[in-house]
Amino acid sequence: MDALVVRLAQLDVDAAGALRVVMFYDTLMRRRVDLPALARASAALAECVAGIRLHGTGRVIRFGPDGRSVQTPPPAAAGTPVTLDDEEIGTVWLERTGASRALDEMLLDRFALAVATVVERYGPARTTMADPALVELVIGADSDEAARARALRLLGFPADLPVRVAAVRSPQPLDRIGGSVCPGRPVKAATVGGVGVLLATTLDATGFPPDTLAGLGTAAELGRAWWEARTALRFATARRPVVDFGDLGSLALLAQVPRDALRDNADVAAVAAIAADRDALDTLDAYCATGSVRRAADLLHLHHSSVARRVEALGRGLGIDLTEPTGLLRARLALAAWRLLAD
Repeated sequence: MDALVVRLAQLDVDAAGALRVVMFYDTLMRRRVDLPALARASAALAECVAGIRLHGTGRVIRFGPDGRSVQTPPPAAAGTPVTLDDEEIGTVWLERTGASRALDEMLLDRFALAVATVVERYGPARTTMADPALVELVIGADSDEAARARALRLLGFPADLPVRVAAVRSPQPLDRIGGSVCPGRPVKAATVGGVGVLLATTLDATGFPPDTLAGLGTAAELGRAWWEARTALRFATARRPVVDFGDLGSLALLAQVPRDALRDNADVAAVAAIAADRDALDTLDAYCATGSVRRAADLLHLHHSSVARRVEALGRGLGIDLTEPTGLLRARLALAAWRLLAD
């Protein structure tokens, strides 16, 4: 190999340098170095500070060309992505004070590949996206406990920690959502039956992105928890985007009413008839959520007299006296049932 490098050097300096970079990282991988050693060696090769950042843990490793750890704040630049199982798990970068060198791009590519190899080797890999088949085993109502426990173990969850389940609908990638609601902790995600699934030891309900709807299961048995999470997701709205099944109380019973029975109900049909009117639906939603014209006006950013007129018109259209407690209850149930039908 050294003789080949010499011959290449006589023909093409860049080719010889590229081959040296490849050989350098191949040697590091054979020696089974860890991440700090990899960063230290990369800094020496590049003759500048080299850094590694892992998204899942937030860990940052930086070394200078003198072999010393660098503790100053890392740069904000994105760097070269480190990819494992088709998911970006981190970045690597070089901190040059001057212009980049000819082989920097190749060095960073090999550096990133080496980091992915080390993370996979010394894992568990901090990837979020998981095999949907394994996730389905975990949340399946018909899965036996032995198969469920084995699937959880393969997904990297410790046997002594409870696992929570969330059902998610969002334009955001599931791995990004998982990192937001469970930073620094094990979290796995997959799409099952057209619905996003998050499995995590803890879930921060405030961490979901604003354009995401989510339902959270509460049961310890994961098959039941998945049913709860999907049910809670059906009640999620833009005004209440994250719903914990435990907070639904008796409202959860609506999800078990046959769809035909909901559709045939006069109150539900009346809500469906006004649903095309965005202003009317928003007003009904705000009024049902608050039970007060003034508080609904605050939510809608309208004058309370305007909202009062809308509520009066809604009552006539629905055939319900919305000023009475019983009428307000009917409207709330009808609105929730209509949303279940629209799901």
